[in-house]
Amino acid sequence: MNQVRQFNSSTDNALSLTEVVKWLVVDGRIENTVSEQFLIPARNTTSLDINPLVIISQQEWDDLKNPGKKLSLDALSEWLAERAGLPYYRVDPLKIDVQAVTEVISSAYAIRHKILPVEVHENHVVIATAEPNIRSWESELSHVNKGIDIERVITNPLDISRFLNEFYSVSHSIRRATTDTESRKNVGIGNFEQLVELGKSGNLDANDQDIVQIVDWLLQYAFEQRASDIHMEPRRDKGHIRFRIDGMLHLVYDMPPLVMNAVTSRIKVLGRMDVVEKRRPQDGRIKTKLQDGAEIELRLSTMPTAFGEKLVMRIFDPTVLMKDFASLGFSEKDIACWNNMVTQPHGIVLVTGPTGSGKTSTLYATLRQLAKPEVNVSTVEDPIENIVSEFNQMQVQANIDVTFATGIRTLLRQDPDIIMVGEIRDKETAEMAIQAALTGHLVLSTLHTNDSAAAIPRLREIGIPAYLLNATLNGVMAQRLARTLCPHCKQPTEIEPEVWSALTKPYKVTGKGNFFKAVGCEECRGTGYLGRVGLYEMLTMSNTMRHKITPESDAVEIRRLAVKEGMLQLKISGAQKVAMGLTTPEEILRVVPLDDTF
Repeated sequence: MNQVRQFNSSTDNALSLTEVVKWLVVDGRIENTVSEQFLIPARNTTSLDINPLVIISQQEWDDLKNPGKKLSLDALSEWLAERAGLPYYRVDPLKIDVQAVTEVISSAYAIRHKILPVEVHENHVVIATAEPNIRSWESELSHVNKGIDIERVITNPLDISRFLNEFYSVSHSIRRATTDTESRKNVGIGNFEQLVELGKSGNLDANDQDIVQIVDWLLQYAFEQRASDIHMEPRRDKGHIRFRIDGMLHLVYDMPPLVMNAVTSRIKVLGRMDVVEKRRPQDGRIKTKLQDGAEIELRLSTMPTAFGEKLVMRIFDPTVLMKDFASLGFSEKDIACWNNMVTQPHGIVLVTGPTGSGKTSTLYATLRQLAKPEVNVSTVEDPIENIVSEFNQMQVQANIDVTFATGIRTLLRQDPDIIMVGEIRDKETAEMAIQAALTGHLVLSTLHTNDSAAAIPRLREIGIPAYLLNATLNGVMAQRLARTLCPHCKQPTEIEPEVWSALTKPYKVTGKGNFFKAVGCEECRGTGYLGRVGLYEMLTMSNTMRHKITPESDAVEIRRLAVKEGMLQLKISGAQKVAMGLTTPEEILRVVPLDDTF
C-alpha cells in the first residue's frame, strides 16, 4: 500500500532516474551494486526530457524476478503500472478509433502533458501516461469534457511519443483536407447515388500536402503491421481502410468520402495509372523504400463500385523470395519431391491453390534456386509481381495483344531454358505451355483448382488431350497458408479424438505430438495466431499415374491412386504442423478442402 500511495500524491512530480532505480532494487528486479555503479555517472549526464524507463531499458539489465529475460521497456512499463496500482495498457493501433480519441484533447495539450487518449466510451475516456505522479491534467480534462470520468493507464513512454505524432498528424491531415472542401459537398467520386449540386466541385487535389502525408502514413503503417493487402473501400457516408494481416481483414480507419477519393487518386498517380478513368478496372504498381533501405513492391488494382472506386494494394515483401523451402513450411519429403519435379530438363510443373495461398512466393523462391549463370530463366506474368534481376520478365498487356500465349511464343524465340507462366487461364495458353515443354523446356505455372488431383481434369476440360499431359506433366503441387500459433500465448492442450479423426481420415495417423491451443494476447491482437506457414500436397507422376490419365479418369480416381502411392493430402500436411505445435486443428480445417472421397 505504501508503494501505491507514493504515486497518488496531489503534487505533480515527474519520475526521477534515481528513485526509479531505487524502486527496482526494493522490488528485487536488480542488484543494489548494479544501481550504485549506474547512478554515480548517470546523474550528471542524463537529460531531464527523457523518461527514466527509457534510459534504464537501454542498459539491458537482467530481470532478477524473470530469469533469462531483460528489463525491456515494456517490462519496465508493466512493472511501473503494478507499482502505481494502475492498469497496464499495450497500445495496438489497429484497435484504436483514431478519429474519436484525437477529438478528446488537442495535440498541443497532449504533447505538453505527454498523455495519449486511447479509448472513448459513453461515460469515460481512457488516457495513457508514463508519469503516474503527474495528475494536474486529469481535473482539467474532465472539466473541459463536461465532467466525464478519466481512467488513467500506464503505457510504454516511447509508444506515447510515437502514436501522439502519428494519430494527431493523420487526423489533422484528414480534418484539413475535409475542411478545404466543406463548402463543396458535391462528391464527384462516381457514387451511383450521388446528388449533384450545380456550381459546386467536390474534388481534392491528389498532390495536396495533406493527401501526400496521409498516403505516406498509410503505406508505412501497413508495412509496420505486416499487412499483405490494403483495401480502400468507398461507402455511402465514409470510406473504410482495411488491412489483411495473416489472412484476416482488420478495419484500420474510416475517412470521409472526399478524402478517400483524393487518397485513391494520389496512389493511382504513384502507380502511373489513369487518374481520370474511374469507370473501368485498372492495374498498376509502386516500388518504395523503407527507412532501413529495404525495398517493397505494391501491386495496385482498382474496381468501380456503387459508391466509387475501390482500390486494393497487394504488398510483396522481397525477403519472402530469399527464404529457403524449409522456411516456407516444406517438410524434408516435400523438398525432395519438389526438387525432383523442378530439376527435370523439360516438362510442366504446376502449382495450384486459391488467390493468396502463396503460389507466387513458391515459384519465385524456386526460380531463384534454378537461376544459375549458365541458365536462361524467362517469365511472362500478369502483372510482374516482383522484379528480380536474375530473370528476364515480360508483362502481359492485353491492350496491345501481348497475352500469355503470345508471350510464351515470344519467349520460345529467346533461347530459354526455364519458362515461368504466371497463370494458365485458357486453351491457347495451355497449348503454348505444352508446346514449350515438348520442345525441351521446363515450364512452371499456376492453375486455380482446389487440390493437386483436380488439376489434370481441369487441363482436359480446357482442351488439352490426355496423351499430351502424359508426355509433359512432371507433377502438381497444391498449397495453402495456415496461421501459426502465437509463441507468446499458446498453451498446451489435448485434441479430441473425433477432431483428429476428421483431420487425418482416411490415413491412420496417431494423435501423438505437441499440441497447443490458441489463446490470444497483446502480441497477436487477441487472435492467438502470429504469422503463417505453408501446407503442401505433392502429386508426382509415376508410370502408373501416367497410365491413369485417360479421357475418362476423374479427380477422385487420380487422388485415390496418388494417396495409394504415398501422396499426403493438404490436411495431412496440416496435421503434421499441428503435431509440431505450429498451429491448431481448427485453423487447418478452416483452410484446407475436406474432400474425403476415395
